[in-house]
Parts: sequence; structure tokens; C-alpha cells
Amino acid sequence: MENTTPEATVEKIKEQIAENPILLYMKGSPKLPSCGFSAQASQALMSCGEQFAFVDILQNPDIRAELPKYANWPTFPQLWVEGELVGGCDIIIEMFQQNELQPLVKEAAEKHKSAE
Repeated sequence: MENTTPEATVEKIKEQIAENPILLYMKGSPKLPSCGFSAQASQALMSCGEQFAFVDILQNPDIRAELPKYANWPTFPQLWVEGELVGGCDIIIEMFQQNELQPLVKEAAEKHKSAE
């Protein structure tokens, strides 16, 4: 793997966030999460019934190193919707339980569908 600069990594992060209306940075994948928080977060997202993108930060140590600084959010998972950081596991679960996550995710997915 080529040695990427922090700047290049931040560019990559910005691109990922820009290209994916619903993006979860997590440990592992939604089907095989590597930590309990990532498992809960991806479960809540999957329950919203829309497609979402994810980045496994364990496979991307450069992103794992730079994203907390870029996001100003120290932990993973991180959910980004339409370029905005929604938050981590606690916030995702809380929003899901209060039925705030579902409309947010649906709206982002709808917008994206109509744009294609």
C-alpha cells in the first residue's frame, strides 16, 4: 500500500463523504462488524431500509488516523449524512429509538435517487 500523506487522506475522506449521501465509518462491515458499537450502529442503519455506504477503518489505517481530526469526533463509528456528521453510536441509537434516524436516512436516499 502506498504511503499516503495526511493531506491526501483528508482529500479521500472528503470525496467519500461527498459521493455517499449515507456513509458509515465503522470497524468491520455491516455483515461482519468488528466492534459492538459498529454492530449496533450498522444494525440501526440497516433497519432504516435504505442502501448506505460504509468504510471499514480497520482496512484503512490512514483514514482511521485522520478522520477523528477531520471530523473533530474522536471515536468510531461515525455516521455522515449528506456531508454532515450525524454522530457516533450513542447518537445513532438514540435517533433511531426516537424515530429521527429513519426520516433523515430516507430523505437522503430519496434525494440521491432522484438525482441519478
